[in-house]
Amino acid sequence: MVYSCGPPARAGQFAGPGSYTARAMTSVSLVFDGVRRRFGRVRALEPASGRVAAGEALVVTGANGAGKSTLLRCLAGLLAPDGGTVEHVEEGAALTPPERRARIGFVAPDLAFYDELSAGENLEFFARLRGLPAARAGELLERVGLPVDRAAGALSSGMRQRLRWAWALLARPRALLLDEPFQNLDREGEDSVRGLLGEHLESGGLAIVASPIPLEVAGAVSHLTLGR
Repeated sequence: MVYSCGPPARAGQFAGPGSYTARAMTSVSLVFDGVRRRFGRVRALEPASGRVAAGEALVVTGANGAGKSTLLRCLAGLLAPDGGTVEHVEEGAALTPPERRARIGFVAPDLAFYDELSAGENLEFFARLRGLPAARAGELLERVGLPVDRAAGALSSGMRQRLRWAWALLARPRALLLDEPFQNLDREGEDSVRGLLGEHLESGGLAIVASPIPLEVAGAVSHLTLGR
């Protein structure tokens, strides 16, 4: 397991090794510079900068309210930042915000499902919307250890988190944005999704992992601390 934060970073400032330039020509990268966001008078996200390339993970930490979720939503194209730049490149082409929304896999605490449908039916529905084979849903549910026929409304908080992981990986994204990705998981569940994250990085994907506490993540080569 590789984890290197380098020297402590000031709030909102990227701290990582100087080897990124050598890796910048890989097939996927995500670079953001000075991204900030306000909601009315509230400064939800102070300017934040960072970069991550294929096979790498960036760990974002900060206290509650520091802007971790807001940053991930800006990177995903779900929120327009008030300033700064986001460049997500795949195979040499920079993606627009709508393209980022379509291609990024996102695990977020507020991601909801249709309670009246089973776990399998939920994933199969989203698979059809994306033109993916229904078999992909069953494959992922098996990997995260969820029964296909269990109603989403009857899932525990930990089981819902496993379902969020399956949803995020449905389209085999190159980039994963993970907001408190191990929340509510038991040891078996965390081991399962950490294995999936490791496979994602080994296959050339990238990940940005947000947490209110420091995390040890396979493939993490840099650390960004947010704060007011």
